[in-house]
Formats: sequence, C-alpha cells, structure tokens
Amino acid sequence: MGFSNLRKELTSGPKSLTVAWGLDSGVLQACREALDYGLLHQVIVTGPIEKIEATAASTDMSLEGFSLHPASTPEEGAAEAVRLVREGETDLLMKGHLSTSVILRAVLNKEKGIRAQALLSHIAAVELPTGRLALLTDAAMNVKPDLQQKSQILDNAIQFAWSIGLTNPKVAVLASVETVNPQMQDTIDAACLSLMGKRGQFSKAAIVDGPLAFDNAYSKEAAIQKGIESEVAGEADIFMVQELTAGNLLYKALSYVGGLSIAGVIYGATCPIVLTSRADSSESKLNAIALACKALSER
Repeated sequence: MGFSNLRKELTSGPKSLTVAWGLDSGVLQACREALDYGLLHQVIVTGPIEKIEATAASTDMSLEGFSLHPASTPEEGAAEAVRLVREGETDLLMKGHLSTSVILRAVLNKEKGIRAQALLSHIAAVELPTGRLALLTDAAMNVKPDLQQKSQILDNAIQFAWSIGLTNPKVAVLASVETVNPQMQDTIDAACLSLMGKRGQFSKAAIVDGPLAFDNAYSKEAAIQKGIESEVAGEADIFMVQELTAGNLLYKALSYVGGLSIAGVIYGATCPIVLTSRADSSESKLNAIALACKALSER
C-alpha cells in the first residue's frame, strides 16, 4: 500500500481541516489539491485575512472551499486553530507558516489544549521502493527520550500503524549494532522494548525486535549474511530510532538522497496534526493530509 492506494482506500467521508497561520503557499496548495481530490470538504485558515488572500493569489489559487478566520499573531492563529479542533468544528489540524514550538504550545495548553496521550511524538510514513508504506519515529519532536518515553513513542507508533491498516506491525528498534552492549545504552533500551513487546506491554499487538542496525532491519539478506534470525528483518512496518538526530538524518536521507515519498504527522493529540517542512514538496504535504485523514477515518 503506497500513498496513492492509501488515498483511494479512505472509507469515510471527506474531513475538515484547519491550518494554523496559513501564510504558506505550499500548504495552501496542498489543501487545494486535497479539496479537489475529495479528501477534504472544508479548509479553515487562521491568520491575517488579506495576507492569506495575497498568498493564494501569488500562485493564482482559488480559495473556494476555504473559510478564513482572522488572527493577528502566530500565537493567536495557533490558539484559534486548536480551539476549533477542541470544540469539534474541524477534524484535523495542520501547521502553517509558524514555528513548530508555537503550535505545540497551543496544543499542550493545560486548559485549552488538545493533548490526548502522555507524550506527543512525530511519525513519518515512508513509501519504500517496493511500494509499501513503513513508519519512522521519532524524527522531529523528542530529543533524547529515556526508556519510559521511548516506550510511549513506540506505543504511539503502534497505535498509529493500526489506524492506517498496518495490523500487528513489525517493529525494528534501531541502534548502531545488533547486539546488546552494556556500554551502549541504546542497545539495552532496544532489548527492553523488544521484551516489552513479547510480554504484551503495548496497547496494541506488535512484533518488536531490537537492537537492529538499519541494514539488517531493512534487508533480510543483510540479516542472513550476519547470521541474525529475526521476524522483523526486511519486513519492518515501523523503524524506531532512539534519539532525534538519528531520526532527522534518516528522514532527510530517505527523502533527499533516496528520493522516497515521505509524509509526517504528530500523534498524541485528539487528532493527528499534519506537520510539514517548508522544504517539503506539495505532493509530500498532500500525502501528509491523506495520512491524517486515513488515521482519523479508522478510529
């Protein structure tokens, strides 16, 4: 199942989406395409109305199907977008032309936010050369998580995998080597997460193995050459890195060097949050919207 099939397999009706501080022509264009494709029936955009209209006009883009809500600052735009989700006026939230920290502060606000899980995490879907989707986590949010936080990050990814149709997902917990080394904490944590999977300690079923180096997690042949017996090798549905730098580097290498299609969301709020980079293509932004719609439709 690639991104094109994922869009076709959406079983429920079109969703509504709110863009926080929508002064990004690439984000608006992706929303336009999502409307035209039938993924969305309405897009709400917060921000200075005249500037939003000018941003759309700069690419000759129609705002039919868009509703504009005034906001004078990014903080105000983020708060208004979160309010619309919290009060049930929209289904999905998307980051516009503002800092990730600004939208997350609004999401995590104790009184007016939309936090649903103990820990929010970033999940990227990658269309592999074989045409199937796999998940990568966490490449954008949690810098150096401890074991407890890693277990929540993995639980988020497992829940998300089930929500997009990847049932009983196979998880590769990545490290630089595939053996447990007492001097390398990541290998110890990977082994703990693997055992937690075997003991059924995650909220949904998954097959978890680690530590695995990326080569033998990605390639069954590489695992065989190293004498590694693993149900996950070459068949991973989830690749879990153990700190943000490794995740970010892998994410960008797969996208820019590997040329693979990637889409990212934040998981752990009351709805998936579409989080894209300004450097992402319009196709990547559209894929991220489709991914969030799929996850929401299967809840």
